[in-house]
Amino acid sequence: MTRIAVLGAGKIGEALMAGLLAAGRPAADLVFTERHPERAHELTQRHHIASVDVPTAAQRSDVLVVAVKPQDIDPLLAELAPAIRPGTLVVTLCAGLPTSLFERVLPAGTPVVRVMPNTPMLVGEAMSAISAGTHATDQHLAEVEKMLGSVGRVVRLPESQQDAVTALSGSGPAYFFYLVEAMIDAGILLGLPRAVAADLIVQSAYGAAVMMRESADHPVILREAVTSPAGTTIAAVRELERHGVRAALLAAIEAARDRSVELGNR
Repeated sequence: MTRIAVLGAGKIGEALMAGLLAAGRPAADLVFTERHPERAHELTQRHHIASVDVPTAAQRSDVLVVAVKPQDIDPLLAELAPAIRPGTLVVTLCAGLPTSLFERVLPAGTPVVRVMPNTPMLVGEAMSAISAGTHATDQHLAEVEKMLGSVGRVVRLPESQQDAVTALSGSGPAYFFYLVEAMIDAGILLGLPRAVAADLIVQSAYGAAVMMRESADHPVILREAVTSPAGTTIAAVRELERHGVRAALLAAIEAARDRSVELGNR
């Protein structure tokens, strides 16, 4: 069976390991690296996965999942480059970093697949977009799809679209949390207890998401089904349009895309 190392066991790295274990992957086929000894001990106790250093992970594994923050990539690659075995698949979960950066530092011919996941991986509902680097094949992509399928849904895209994906679905959960936070505040303003407002909004958001995923209808059609003539919903929609909420969302997502491009300009 393929041996996998997760380099950087933060929240996303741990979520991936937990998902792989839940999908039936033996703990003996997984290792991880973690800079903080307390965190490493905690994860080993919880998941029974061995913590190793970067060179050991590179020597033992067929797939290396890079899950560190973008600002930590240079020292990691400096450790990885002399230790990686020929043919090892490198899967990068680092926001904004192109496959060319890894290909430039790692041995010639190293297959690299770029992934943009999001934090719902923590509950097994990630949306991940994957893109092949210069040396990655369809077989490599299929392997990554199988791995990430244990923690959510996966789509293949050209790498040129990854900055847009980062802005849309990578950062996307934060936009929903921001909107829900504002709606809870509105409920409090209207006299509801915070806990009641939160229950109302969270369940409404969950139900709406399920409707959108399971329905073939465009979101406009679903919204119009709630919008009666001269009713409460259209009064609210008019205010959202008057305050430029749609334009603000477009500008926000463009700004996130631009920041992703900046991160990749190294």
